[in-house]
Amino acid sequence: MPQLPDDLDAVAVRRWCSLALEALGRERAEIDAINVYPIADGDTGTNLYLTVESAAAAVEAVFAAHETGATAPATADAVRAMAHGALIGARGNSGTILAQLLRGMAGVLADGGDAAHLRLALTSAADAARQAVAHPVEGTVLTVAAEAAQAARGEDPDLRTVVTAAYEGARAALARTPEQLAVLGRAGVVDAGGRGLVAVLGALVETVTGQAPVRGPRTASGNAAKTPVTVDGGSVVALPVGGTPVEGVTEGSLPAAGLPAGGLPAAGLPGGGLSAEGPLDCPEDGGAGPAFEVIYLLEAGDEQVARLRTRLDALGDSLVVVGGDGLWHVHVHVDDAGAAVEAGVEAGRPYRIRITHFATESGHDVRVQAEPAQRAVVVVVPGDGLAGLCTEAGATTVIARPGEPPASGELVDAIRRAHAREVVLLPNDAALRHTAAAAAEQARTEGVRVALVPTRAAVQGIAALAVHEPDRGFDEDVVAMTAAAGATRYAELAVAERQSWTMAGICQAGDILGLIDGDVAVIGSDVPHTARTVLDRMLAAGGELVTLVLGEDVPDSLADALEEHVREGHLAVDTVVYRGGHQRAPLLIGVE
Repeated sequence: MPQLPDDLDAVAVRRWCSLALEALGRERAEIDAINVYPIADGDTGTNLYLTVESAAAAVEAVFAAHETGATAPATADAVRAMAHGALIGARGNSGTILAQLLRGMAGVLADGGDAAHLRLALTSAADAARQAVAHPVEGTVLTVAAEAAQAARGEDPDLRTVVTAAYEGARAALARTPEQLAVLGRAGVVDAGGRGLVAVLGALVETVTGQAPVRGPRTASGNAAKTPVTVDGGSVVALPVGGTPVEGVTEGSLPAAGLPAGGLPAAGLPGGGLSAEGPLDCPEDGGAGPAFEVIYLLEAGDEQVARLRTRLDALGDSLVVVGGDGLWHVHVHVDDAGAAVEAGVEAGRPYRIRITHFATESGHDVRVQAEPAQRAVVVVVPGDGLAGLCTEAGATTVIARPGEPPASGELVDAIRRAHAREVVLLPNDAALRHTAAAAAEQARTEGVRVALVPTRAAVQGIAALAVHEPDRGFDEDVVAMTAAAGATRYAELAVAERQSWTMAGICQAGDILGLIDGDVAVIGSDVPHTARTVLDRMLAAGGELVTLVLGEDVPDSLADALEEHVREGHLAVDTVVYRGGHQRAPLLIGVE
């Protein structure tokens, strides 16, 4: 059992993120199933899970950067990483609001993690989340957050008392949500987003006290009540007020909360693959809403974002804008998706743009369907240049920007976007192995046959894609792609950020490191010399083809010089050069 913290330091924040991810992983199917406000789109639990997954990954990255040090990261670094990770990985309404809740807490916890700071952090979080929603409605996650903060107020200096009070206040507020939103009362369920927040706060209780709290909302009797109902032949859990069934809710009467397996956006639509949750400010009658969900990250100043809020509010509903310090996450439902994106372009620089199209049928949101292709390839690439190359080759791409590795949800989105019965997934990064495996497993539950080829570098992915043949058998194609990737040795050049020990000796900040198959093999003072040394070491074991992928700021003259070096020193070895665009490494090298 881990040592119980006296305050929320970096280690406690790390454990909180881990436990919250575990809790949402256990409960996301049930949370998805009770997502009935204002329509049963059934993805709140999944969106919350993916948001916390991104937050936890960001915190882990902070700890990884301190592996060579004797002390843990500063608390401020951990909580800011948590908030930033949630912001860039937020999904749907609930995930976007959770990201703002975590950001509100981080702004206070960066100054201290004792009981007094936690009380203030909870209040700051609730206020920040409410301000982020254009038209707040009671009976949602906003209400649960506010009641949690209210319950934690007081003078008790014990951190455990504050955390437990906040959790109990959230549970009590969650149990009352059906009284505040008639649609929840009619369905006999609590607010799905609020239940997710209770799970996150429950993880905080376990972090601080060492004991997992009671699950579910608090009823009048103090116990969590569960009334099973049937949804499309599967048993889920409705959580009525007071522990007794809500009038009119009988077995089989709850609207189906899940989307059909393989539900996908129409071919050719931009973005795609992202399920939109019901907007917090939609009418309770569940009437027809806007046709598109638009989500993007935005680099812009406060004044520009204020004008953007006004413009987007006039275009549609379900508007939530969270963030600050120049980086924002924008979520809105509109009929004119182009206008929503254009508004972002006028405000600053939007990226990671996702657009999901909805069609209204019998009062429920369903995706427009198109006949899926037989096979597709989904590939993770480190820059825009390789994304264009892989797209031309027919692959669906996910860009891994420097410091922002994709979460499993992004990979699942890409698999859905590929819209095929069979998918070959190329993660192109050893660190994405578990993330890609989780995405593949999720896609399989939706009826897609997925094969994960464990490529560890972009050049291995290029080699695999080069031998891809969609007309041959799936297993045969996967074997050929795996063999091509496995026959490709990979290297990259990196700039040392600080003095450290490596397999090749001690490096200093600013040194050029040549990593071969993931290990530092060469320490140099400049890119050209280091690149030549790396090439010679790789080609000493033989090879027929060298692949060079140049970073955004690397001149073409370097590629010319390296190509001549290979030609002069290694007969019968060909060289191909690609522009990788904005990528982490100035140079990627492959030898096959």
